[in-house]
Amino acid sequence: MTQQVASTTALVLGFLVVMMLGGRLIRYFGIAAEGRLDVSLLFTIIGYNLPYFLELILPLAFFIALMLVFGRLYVDQEMAVINASGVSRGRLARLMTPLILALFVGEAALSIVGKPWGVRSSEAVWQQQALTSAFDLIRPNEFISSGNYHLYVGSLSDDKKKLQDVILIQSEPASKGSDTKDAADMNNTIDQKTADQVGISDMPKDIISSSAQNISKDTITLAKRAEQVNTGNSGVTQLDLFQGRRYEVGAGSLKYNQVTFDRYRITLTESSQDVITEDNIETQPIGPLWRAATGDAQTSTNNALRAAQGELGYRLALPWLMIIAPMLAVPLAQVRPRQGRWLRLFPSILLFVSCALGIISLKNAVSKGSVSVWAYAWLVLGFMALALYLNWGSRVQHRLRFRKQENRLAAATAHSDIDNKNHRSSGGQS
Repeated sequence: MTQQVASTTALVLGFLVVMMLGGRLIRYFGIAAEGRLDVSLLFTIIGYNLPYFLELILPLAFFIALMLVFGRLYVDQEMAVINASGVSRGRLARLMTPLILALFVGEAALSIVGKPWGVRSSEAVWQQQALTSAFDLIRPNEFISSGNYHLYVGSLSDDKKKLQDVILIQSEPASKGSDTKDAADMNNTIDQKTADQVGISDMPKDIISSSAQNISKDTITLAKRAEQVNTGNSGVTQLDLFQGRRYEVGAGSLKYNQVTFDRYRITLTESSQDVITEDNIETQPIGPLWRAATGDAQTSTNNALRAAQGELGYRLALPWLMIIAPMLAVPLAQVRPRQGRWLRLFPSILLFVSCALGIISLKNAVSKGSVSVWAYAWLVLGFMALALYLNWGSRVQHRLRFRKQENRLAAATAHSDIDNKNHRSSGGQS
């Protein structure tokens, strides 16, 4: 039984993986054909995305394999022979406990460790590829833009890793929700002495300072040359600037900061952030995610806290699908003598898929604050209770009916004994 279920699970899993990754692979081929993705990285990205698909496909493949194997036992009348030998279907399912536990651990490893690592690595590759594409677009004496950066290059080497006469402008708009202290530090209000020097002493003070409350701060860096730093596949893209100056200015402000440097390293893209946000919640390892969900780690907003709770509950709830699968498959695979096993397969798949979809929908609901994170536990317990009812409901009803019949027979027997006694007593008197 274990060998049949394991081999069938592997076959169904391979079929579902090919079917699910087919559309994604075609899309990546299109991106590579447009020149926005290196062909050598194509299967690397596919490998990084594989845990993302396996965490949902593996429970479904295991459930379908159980339905196929147990359904064939019923169709071929093998289950009747096994039950007549004194082995119940529950005991037959319990014999596969090592396989169930192994798949439970594998699913937990995929959802807790595998998928976050894959998503994080895939995003790092895409960031590196996006910056490489931006560097491929560099033309001498022209500005190019990549995110918040605007780059001007006087000349460049053939491999486009060494730049000459570089001007780098970084725009940093004022962050939403920043407090008044940060805004005051950025706007650099004009003091009276500076206002007298530039001839605007008669201008009202509120006009001078209020225009700088919601402004952006730009960083302008000028360097004679620059080199791209080789950071491997860490997802961090850096440039080393040599012999230049760096200015920090703000629109509406007459003050600026100037720094002269011989060598200055700037980070264009980062692999991950220390502050957990809604955007990088799926890439977080289980440790920082647990601290963020419990409020021990720094999060950007309350929405990020709820998103961390939803992601944590989602990761911890998925492995329990491997326990629910055999509990549902054993009773649902039972068919009558003249019924086919395919008749029960599709409704059973819809029932099991509804459990997985419920976990996915709870992730969004918890992130929005609509329900509590404990809804995951109630959902899992609800499907386990349904599985127990499907397994033991008919037996409990049968036992209740049998006991009810025994009580009726006992009552009827007692009533007949009383009638016989009464008949004997009346016969003696006559």
